[in-house]
Amino acid sequence: MSTMAMAWQDLWDDHCHTRIFSNVTCSTTLRTLNIFYNCNSTVLRGVRNNFTCSIDGLLEVGFYVDDLFFYAQLVDLPSCEVGIEVQVRRTILDRLGNGSLQLQEALKLGFEVSYNAYRASCSACEESDGICGSDSTSQQFVCFCHDGPYSDRFCGQRNSTIIILSIFLITLSLSHAQDNEPFGECRNTYSCGPNIQGIGYPFWGGAQPRLCGHPDFELKCQNNEYATIDMDTHTFRVLAIDRSTSTMAVARQDLWDDHCHTRIFSNFTLNDTLFGYPSTLRTLNIFYNCNFTVLREVRNNFTCSIDGLLEFGFYVDDSFLNAQLVEFSSCEVGIEVQVQRTSLDRLANGSLQLQEALKLGFEVSYNADRVSCSACEASDGICGSDSTSQQFVCFCRGGPNSDRFCGSRSANSNMPLKLTIGISAAGMGILLMCIVIFCTRSKTSSYKSLAFWKKKTNGDQNIETLIRQYGSMAVKRYNYSDVKKMTNFFKDKLGQGGNGGVYKGKLYDGHPVAVKILNASKGNGEEFINEVASISRTSHVNIVTLLGFCFEGSKRALIYEFMPNGSLEKFIYSKGPLKTERQLGWEKLYQISIGIARGLEYLHRGCNTRILHFDIKPHNVLLDKDFCPKISDFGLAKLCTGKESIISMSGTRGTIGYIAPELFNRNFGGVSHKSDVYSYGMMVLEMVGGRKNIDFGVDGTGDIDFPHWIYKHVELDEDLGLRGDTTKEENEIASKMILVGLWCIQTNPLRRPSMSKVMEMLEGSIETLEIPPRPYLCSPPRSIIDSSTTL
Repeated sequence: MSTMAMAWQDLWDDHCHTRIFSNVTCSTTLRTLNIFYNCNSTVLRGVRNNFTCSIDGLLEVGFYVDDLFFYAQLVDLPSCEVGIEVQVRRTILDRLGNGSLQLQEALKLGFEVSYNAYRASCSACEESDGICGSDSTSQQFVCFCHDGPYSDRFCGQRNSTIIILSIFLITLSLSHAQDNEPFGECRNTYSCGPNIQGIGYPFWGGAQPRLCGHPDFELKCQNNEYATIDMDTHTFRVLAIDRSTSTMAVARQDLWDDHCHTRIFSNFTLNDTLFGYPSTLRTLNIFYNCNFTVLREVRNNFTCSIDGLLEFGFYVDDSFLNAQLVEFSSCEVGIEVQVQRTSLDRLANGSLQLQEALKLGFEVSYNADRVSCSACEASDGICGSDSTSQQFVCFCRGGPNSDRFCGSRSANSNMPLKLTIGISAAGMGILLMCIVIFCTRSKTSSYKSLAFWKKKTNGDQNIETLIRQYGSMAVKRYNYSDVKKMTNFFKDKLGQGGNGGVYKGKLYDGHPVAVKILNASKGNGEEFINEVASISRTSHVNIVTLLGFCFEGSKRALIYEFMPNGSLEKFIYSKGPLKTERQLGWEKLYQISIGIARGLEYLHRGCNTRILHFDIKPHNVLLDKDFCPKISDFGLAKLCTGKESIISMSGTRGTIGYIAPELFNRNFGGVSHKSDVYSYGMMVLEMVGGRKNIDFGVDGTGDIDFPHWIYKHVELDEDLGLRGDTTKEENEIASKMILVGLWCIQTNPLRRPSMSKVMEMLEGSIETLEIPPRPYLCSPPRSIIDSSTTL
């Protein structure tokens, strides 16, 4: 397994140096260290793992905590301004826990990730005496061989006719030398500083051209002291690379010198196709700008001087997060940082400081065409990538080979004799020149045709891979002609969504279905394929069942089970006053709200791959014949690993009125599963009120947000004007749903409960529910709402 050890470059010197951070994706094999900044010093007073940061002349307080202890301290988090997740080795997390390692040291120790950049292709290329690289135009892997670059992944025997003809042409000899150039260039390995020496494919950088490695594995040498690598939007310091195990140790560069340097942090998303995580990784949660009073008795606290202000924070392993909920609820922000388990143990026993733990970093494994590269190197080739396609290529002595290894080229031994014969036979040379030109043009044309065919069929090949991967678990694939037949040529349209229309259909056995015809989209359908793969693996009573799909060129469709009662929206909205009768009773609404919560909790926690929906609204909740709710329409969903709490996402997605504040303004916090919680809360409030949030204020109620209107009445214990004569039990149901909804739409994502907590609140006693703080922002400005309803 190809791995490399790396550390966050932005945390290398100081984890306090800024408050602008972002998170990365972390799997269950790594541990995540959550670091929170600018926390309430009162709350953090008794919290372990806290620290202080001096940022811009201000002293701020923060703390860090492992993911396993994260949820034990949810109460403390809302008092922090920002938080990030940092990956660390499990050993580092253990050292943080026992106090043998400081936070900054743990960040510098970094973590390991596995990488996979055309590993199989590069192995085959190197085995055939080629050198691995990439095409400068397509960025695909290319195998550079002695006689030029090969696109077949290894250096093999070339067409003997072309070799003989090229002997008679001086211009072709120059071309031959040019083809052979990558083989020589990629034989030079990459070195930087004392720790990174003699590194080859998939890594490249410095004097090495891009084609000598995988495009995503560029190393940048910093003052010839250490190398950095960019993953997602973050820079990591590469601490070590072990090609024998395909692992590397890395640490966050932004936390290297000072974890207090800023309050703007973010977690990071790692490409799980190229990288993997060892089981020794732990997550350290670091919280900033916490309440000092609360943190006074907390272990693992620290102080930060940020912008001239003294702030308090603390850190905690995920394992102890739930035990310190009170502490980090007082923090302004928190982050997750991956550390090794040994670092966490040393932090716990006091033998390591937070900054030291961050510098120890964490390990990741890498996998980039390892098999192909091994085959390439075994054939005396050098691994690389095609400059155009970015696919693996084995560079051989005679040129690049796409077959992953270098083969025999016996024609080279007779080259001097053939050259003599060619020069003496001038007339024959002219004739052969014409033949070469013809063959060259034909070859170029055939390559273009092949590239076009590959482009056309890439999506189909991915579909076939999907079917093979999931075997009997894969849903059925239909032809577009089948879709037209089952919908009777789209005769019965059920509705129109932002991603396409929905039609009623019938399978060959008479089973009714709902067929969603997706709008034309760009790309080769990878997002569509991922969506099909993930949803087909879900199995929950409150998630709509995917029965099949269609992927035929630009035509794409999803076939779902048919819901006879349609969507929830037609049962909860009334055009008149709030007292207008609706078809569903309070008990049924209550059960529907619990069912939706169970479905969302399953998507967030119950799947191997976490699914964030990003478009929860009554229109996307379908009701079966018994009014059992089922979440549908995953067109805007985003997939992430089970450990990924804060995700990286560009743009705004969702429907106006249900979009969480952090989705249209990142200053409110990181985008996470809590964004779905906000949408759910807004929907629950609409279920109680019987009208849409964005429509409120039109009928003489004033330009006031619906949630604020409800909050004002709850705060003053005023009558909400619920429909009809309600019993005591029904009033309790409505009040419980309102309080849960208000908790879910808290502006700060850290204050919102998880969906599992929502279920506890709904199913528990109303006496245990407190009135939440007033949300100071519930929806985008009215100007945005007036211009659009769907983003």
